[in-house]
Amino acid sequence: MRPAQAINNWQADQKADPNMPEQKPEYVSAFRALSGYARPHLWSFIAVIGCTLIAILSDLMQPFLIKIAIDDNLLSGKNDYKGLLAICGIYLGLAISSLLFTYLQNNLLQNIGQSIVARIRKQLFGHILKQSMRYFDRMSSGSLITHVSSDTEALNQFFNQVLLSLFRDGFTLIFIIVLMFQLDTQLALYCLILLPIIWGIAVAFRSYMRTTYQLARTRLSRLVAFVAENLSGMNLVQVFHQQKEQQKQFDERNSSYFKANLREIGTNVIFGRTFDILSNLSIAFVILAGGNSVLDKQLEFGVLYAFVTYIRQFFQPINTITQQWNTLQSATVAVTRIWGVFANKPDITDRDHEPLDLHNLELEDEADERQASLSNLNLEKVKGRIDFNHISFSYEEGVPIIRNLDLHIKSGELIGVVGTTGAGKSSLISLLCRFYDVKEGSIRIDETDIKDIPQATLHRLVGLIQQEPYLYSGSIIDNVRMFDESISPKEVIRACEFVGADSIIKKLKNGYESQLSERGSGLSAGERQLISFARIIVFKPKVLILDEASANLDSHTEQLIQHALQIVSQGRTTIVIAHRLSTIMQADRIIVMSHGEIVEQGSHQELLELEGHYKELYEHSQGHS
Repeated sequence: MRPAQAINNWQADQKADPNMPEQKPEYVSAFRALSGYARPHLWSFIAVIGCTLIAILSDLMQPFLIKIAIDDNLLSGKNDYKGLLAICGIYLGLAISSLLFTYLQNNLLQNIGQSIVARIRKQLFGHILKQSMRYFDRMSSGSLITHVSSDTEALNQFFNQVLLSLFRDGFTLIFIIVLMFQLDTQLALYCLILLPIIWGIAVAFRSYMRTTYQLARTRLSRLVAFVAENLSGMNLVQVFHQQKEQQKQFDERNSSYFKANLREIGTNVIFGRTFDILSNLSIAFVILAGGNSVLDKQLEFGVLYAFVTYIRQFFQPINTITQQWNTLQSATVAVTRIWGVFANKPDITDRDHEPLDLHNLELEDEADERQASLSNLNLEKVKGRIDFNHISFSYEEGVPIIRNLDLHIKSGELIGVVGTTGAGKSSLISLLCRFYDVKEGSIRIDETDIKDIPQATLHRLVGLIQQEPYLYSGSIIDNVRMFDESISPKEVIRACEFVGADSIIKKLKNGYESQLSERGSGLSAGERQLISFARIIVFKPKVLILDEASANLDSHTEQLIQHALQIVSQGRTTIVIAHRLSTIMQADRIIVMSHGEIVEQGSHQELLELEGHYKELYEHSQGHS
């Protein structure tokens, strides 16, 4: 395949996959940013270079010793046995020195590389966690998994393989050229003719190989994204018997990635074998030219032996570097993709949040500390009054979801929010949690605009219980206290007793120490909800939001949740988005939404008397036509 055709195919792949971030040729900028992580390891790099130089010299002096043994002893007729023994001893010492310093060089470089990659992986995951919900709306989880796992692993290979090869093989090449000129200037000049040829081959392959590796990485990301989506929706796949269709789509993506990999491997093989041919031709030429000089007694045999050995070693580092070319290209693409993630700034930021410097990412940790210092709002004094002041919002420009909504909720009030699908109920809650920002108007808690409240503080003020509460892999205690060890197990147990989850938890084999699998698959929906209610008791938010929390529960479990709701709503402002009207009939006030606007509000009885939208919803819920 021609390079131009490969580029067109890669661009077509990117257009077909909207989840993939655009690949821009910002390689220099990305590696410049990467150098900032290497700066703290400067002295370790100097030690690596020192060990590399000693190891290389120990290797390259061995053929020179044999040359001395041949020309100055054996062929000269001296037969100096002691001199040969001395040369053997020095040879053995050089071999041991090479082994020792190669070991030190490898371990030092591995330590540097692993430290840098671990830090980047940590900051990458932390940066993803800070992104706004809009970012996750447009990015698939599979693509993000690829960035955190595969791309950082490619970067790891850069330090473990490419950088090691550049240090060791680059210096080896330089020293071999110096030694060849030391042995015979004319033969060395003949060999240097190869350098422009090698350079030309490298330049010719460079653009094509980069495109090939980008294509493989893009298709891998698409494959991972597809697998992640299918695993998360496996129940839907099986219920609708989509196994064959999903297998077919997987096979298409897998085949596409397979072909890209074959192209990548084929390109690498052709590139590497080209240098093998050049190496063999060079050795044949040196033997021919050098052999004639030896026969004419213009060149010593030991010099020819050493020269042939160095020619073999001359192509070994070049061949090794070329073998690492695909790893270098993968690392280059990975670095650009990783820094593409870092370049995405959250839509939702705190007022004093400073822009992220891509060339000095260590400043991000300092920014986190500054933001933490802004979170000193006294949570105990917050009463929980909420004001939605003529807010408007849309996910996409020109498609309004909420229109000029004006709503005021007193502290301690229990509010029910109902409406048909698409009425804007969940969007209203997302705005209060500041997952998104309003386009117009403002949202205030106790007269303070939520944009002026640090997000860490806001999310302690506002507790959210969703329809599908998320539980992590870990013990029940850790899931209730969200791995915050400042909260004691006794507080967790009291909270679970308070909401009625204690009797359920004690039935488990290990009680509160029972280990939950991902998403708490060992528990029923109601049991997971009770644990999420216990979280509210533990963290004591001033505002509580329930987003369809009882929509998928049976009547018995719903009664448990209703009881828990009565307990946790005491003393705090509560907003309940309800699909079942029975869950909010006792609310202080019920808000009826339609097309992003409040069309009715009042108590259950008052709304029935209006004979409007609420009564229609109520009769529908009771089974009336």
